[in-house]
Formats: sequence, structure tokens, C-alpha cells
Amino acid sequence: MTRVNDGDRPVERVLALLENVREVENGWTALCPAHPDSNPSLSIAEAEDGRVLMKCFGGCETRDIVGAIGMTLSDLYRQPKGKRKRIVSTSGLTLEEYSKAKRLPIEFLQELGIGQIQLGGIPAVRMPYLDENGTVLATRMRISMDGNPKILWKTGDDPCPYGLWRLGDYSGRTITLVEGESCAQTLWLHNLPALGLPGAASWQQSWAQYLERFKRIYVLKEPDDGGEMLLRRLRDSPIRDRTFLIRLRGFKDASELFLSNPDEFETSWKEAKRSAVSWREFENEENSVARKMAWKACRDLARSEDILSLVVEDMEKRNVTGESRAKKLLYLNLITRFLDRPVSVVVTAPSSAGKSFVVESTLAYMPESACYALTAMSEKALAYSSEPLKNRFLVLYEGAALSGEFQNYLVRSLLSEGCIRYETVEKTDVGMQARLIEREGPTGLILTTTVVTLHPENATRLLCIPVSDSPAQTQRVLLALAKSANDTKQNSSPDMERWHALQDWLSLAEHRVYIPYADALASLIPPVAVRLRRDFGAILNLIKAHAILHQANRARDDEGRIVAELEDYRVVRELVNDLVSQGVEQTVPTTVRATVNAVFQACQLDAPPDSRPVSRLNAEPITASVAQVAKALSLERSSASRRINQALGLGYLKNLETKEGRPLRLVLGDSLPGERTIMPTPEELRGKWKATK
Repeated sequence: MTRVNDGDRPVERVLALLENVREVENGWTALCPAHPDSNPSLSIAEAEDGRVLMKCFGGCETRDIVGAIGMTLSDLYRQPKGKRKRIVSTSGLTLEEYSKAKRLPIEFLQELGIGQIQLGGIPAVRMPYLDENGTVLATRMRISMDGNPKILWKTGDDPCPYGLWRLGDYSGRTITLVEGESCAQTLWLHNLPALGLPGAASWQQSWAQYLERFKRIYVLKEPDDGGEMLLRRLRDSPIRDRTFLIRLRGFKDASELFLSNPDEFETSWKEAKRSAVSWREFENEENSVARKMAWKACRDLARSEDILSLVVEDMEKRNVTGESRAKKLLYLNLITRFLDRPVSVVVTAPSSAGKSFVVESTLAYMPESACYALTAMSEKALAYSSEPLKNRFLVLYEGAALSGEFQNYLVRSLLSEGCIRYETVEKTDVGMQARLIEREGPTGLILTTTVVTLHPENATRLLCIPVSDSPAQTQRVLLALAKSANDTKQNSSPDMERWHALQDWLSLAEHRVYIPYADALASLIPPVAVRLRRDFGAILNLIKAHAILHQANRARDDEGRIVAELEDYRVVRELVNDLVSQGVEQTVPTTVRATVNAVFQACQLDAPPDSRPVSRLNAEPITASVAQVAKALSLERSSASRRINQALGLGYLKNLETKEGRPLRLVLGDSLPGERTIMPTPEELRGKWKATK
């Protein structure tokens, strides 16, 4: 671990205090100590000037990371020669000094295997960590009572709980988890069952196995960042439902409570345990406070009858112009993260049409915890990444991140199964070993792309949201850019406080929704395609999301669930009716219909555009070019080509040119379908619903 001398490179000192350190091509990876990390998400590198570069892909700040390992930001820099910072006190720490400071008898400490050694020429207190059989697993050396750092691990040792060898002596079914050795030793001195954690950020989920037989696990929550960090680590732990939190009023930990009045310690400790609250009580208490604070900040917004329109209005004020449907649907789509099956979407448009800008602008209204955005990822990154995906959206810009078959498979598994279970084989110190990688969902996907045709297996799992490439939208964008260039207020950072407060409130509010007209809706949707089995679930979840968003104005049933109104259906139908119809090929986008009509006009055929191609007897068919279609549609060639490719892919146009690289020779293909509607009108649904009551 950390070496006690003046010649250490900063990176050596950092690596010595991290867990699961692995050397990679450009540096090292390790478990991030600032958040619960099961797969290494911390990247460490050394700059040419000796600085330590750190990046947590879980979003932790560098200041929090170094603080979690007892360092400061200045420790990441190489000190000038002659001014190098010493990281230990010059005097060290003797066993007698430690005994006196903690009021723990030397004989008792020695019974625990604690002794005094010389470390780098100074005295240090050696504390062995033993397993259940009394074998030394690791060793920590305490070199000061209040220096930086106070404690060092023996080189090569991995952190583990302190006191495993004593678990077999406990006949009761309760135990207390505390931070550090001295608190555990204090409780042991008074014959109280305890297990020490070597730091607030050290808890590993695998350690729950040591506590299986204990029905009640007390956790001493220290009143500092470390205490909050420990709670974050335990939040998803298997022991959570058996956990009771002890809070010592006016004292940091058990050792400090003991030192304040040794004679009254046992009485004070029993009183603290009697006042302990269960994890559920603690969480409800915290959530209640947080919910009230969030409600105060977003009350007027949450009570609005049409929050989606307010989102559009707010974006317009920020010069995010046009694309009202895309904005509303993206925002509503992000609300489905609270459900068991988030609704996934793909935003399609030509390059430079602004699809990524619309997505980024909508994400600004959400907390960072709502999504994880990438512009690209490696073939197996989704399996190996430690970034949490549960109840979040994975946002992939420009579709570049889904170029491989294996990537597509992982995404489909995450969307369909709600998790990833990927077994692989890895090289270890004992040879090749199987490893099961699990990524917990549910997770939604937002994908932006310029491609016309998606992977067929992905296409059925995504609602397609088009972004306009029309000259009218281009004009609106130009005017917005001109306004933004001259408006200093718009160029300043927007105030998103009330919008983020709304999301904070929603995250702690009710997510269960009852749709009383669900059966009536199902009976009115024609079963014209197998894909509707997925799309109908997406429709229902969008209705639920709209009800969740407007729950301040919705009634509750006897179970406390939000009751969806017909208004929730009306809004969702307005947003996705044509998209669902296009997905099951009961209609085509207006852009495709206009493109086919442009080819018809260019070919100067007398037949209507919904007919098949017509050619003259003994004559070459009359064809249309890309340039002719672009002119008819008032579009640039690239946008026209994209629409043509979409129509070709759907079979409504044909290209008679057989030689690659030659200009297209376009004629009509399959007949265009009529404008069939899949989703009933709100009036039709109301009538059916009333009839079935």
C-alpha cells in the first residue's frame, strides 16, 4: 500500500488506497470509493508532469473521490524537489499512545493481536484483520491519531471486514456495523457484538454473506459525508431490510461516546439502540422531507393542466424552436423511466437537422440520474460498464454506438428482458474462470440516427420520432439562431430549478397507475400486426406516464393508485397515433406520400399516384431523377435522397438503374396504403368504455 517516504509518485499513493486496481493500456482502473461500485468505473492515469488524472464514469467529482480515500486535491500533484509533502507525522504512534487516546487497555488490545512495529523508521500500531479461522487476511497500520493519512494498508492487502474471527462467538441474532477499528474495539470491550468496516466507502455487497444469520443488523450512521456514503452503499444491499440505523446525538461514533463518559457508556449505548429506526422508516422519513422541499419548489408547475405544452413554451423561450411533437413525446417518454417497461424511441432525421439538439435540450429538463448519454461505445461496453442503468434511459447519439451485432443483442436484451445476464471467461491468477456479468434494469433507449432503416429486431422495440427537414423548419431555426446571437439573457445559463424540482418530486411520488378504460381500448384497436403486442404496451405506458406527470390533478383509487383520465389518452393519441399506424404499415408518413407523389408528377403519368408503374408499349419507362424530386419537394438533394431511400425501402418506389454508382431512375412501386387509423378517437373510446361498464 502507501509507502512512507518522500520519493513516492502521487499515482503510487493513490493506487495504494484504491480497491480492485487493474493495469490497463493507458493507466489503471479501480472501484470508485465515492459511490457504490461493483464493477471498476474509476479510470486513473499519470500525466507527463506527474499529476494524477482521475475520471469516474459514474459521475463522481474528483474532490469526492480523493476525499473518500483520505487525501486532498493537492495530493494529486508532484511536489517540487525539496518541498515534497510528507504524508505521515514525524513521530508516529505507539501502542501505549493509542491505548491512552482510546481508553482501551493494552492487555485487551494485545489479545486482539494488536502490536507495535517500526514503519519507515517511526513507530506504528499494527492491527491484523483475521478471517473466521483466525488466519490473517490483511493488516492495517495506524501511524497517527489525527494525521493524513492516519492508517495505511499493508502492501498488496485487500480490504475486508474487521472482526470476522469473532462472529462465531456471538450467540445472539443481532450485531452492529461500525466504521473503523477503534469503534469495534470499544464495543468488544463491553462484550457487544460488532463488525468493523475499514472505511465508509469500503462496503462490498459480497460481505453480506458474513451477516446471514443475524436477524437485526444495527448500523451506526456517523453525522458526516462518510455516514451518507455508507448509506448509499447499503441502499441496494441484501441486508437493507434487516438494517436499523443508530444515530448518536452529539457524538460522532461509539468511541467518542465512550470517551465522553466511560461509566455511562453501556447505558447510553442501550438507549441509542432503543431509538434506532428501521431502514424503511429512515427512508420514508428522508423521502418525506425531500418530497416536501421539492413540492414547495414545483407546486405551481405540478398543478398545471398541460405540463407538456409548458415544456414546449419554455423551450421556445430558450430558442429551441419548432418540433413541438418531438419535444412533448421525448419529455413524456423520459417519465416512463418510473415504470417497469420504459418506452424506447428513435429520433430520425438527416444530418444537421437538429435531432441531437432537440434530445439534448429535452434532457436538460431532467436530473442527471435520469439518463446516461453516449456518442459511441465499444462492442462490449454495455456489458462491462459499471454505470447504473436501473430506471434510467440510455441515450445514444447518431446511432454510431449500435454498429455491431453483439451491441444490438445487448441492447435488445436490456429492453426486452429488463436486464443483461452475460457470461464470459476471463483470465485470472488461477487460470481461465467463468464470470457472470449482470446489468440490472429496467432501462429505456433514446437513439438518434440518420439511417433510414434500423436493425429489424430493434425497429419493433422503438417508436420512431421524425424531426422535420422542411424549409419552413429551417427558416424557424435560422430566426432562432439570429435571436440567440443578439440576446444576452438567452445565452446565459437557464434556470431549471423548478423543472428539476418537479422531477425530484415525481421520483418520490406515486408511480402506480390504473387505466379504467384499458380493456375498452384493447377491444377497439384492430389486431392487424403482431408488432401491436409491443406497441399497445407502449401506448398504455405513455398513458400512465402522462397520468404520473399530472398526478396532482388526478384522482386515486382505493389502493392509492393514480386513476388515468381520458385526457391522458387524448394527449398520447395525438402524439403517437400516426407513428403506431406507420409502424404496423397501415399508413405511411406524409413525407413518403409526398415523395411518391413527386415521382409521379415527374414521370408525368396519367394514372393516380396510388397505382403501379405504367410504361408505354415498346418504349422505355418514364423515370424520375433525384434532382427532379428535390425540386418538386423544395428540398436539398441530401434530404430528398433520404426520403427516396425510405420510400424505396418500403417498396413504394423502384429504381430501374441496375449499375452501381449511376443516377437513380425512379418509378412507382407498390400501391400506397390508405390513411387507416389504429387508435380510436377519444369519443369512440368513451362510448365503448361506457358501454362496457
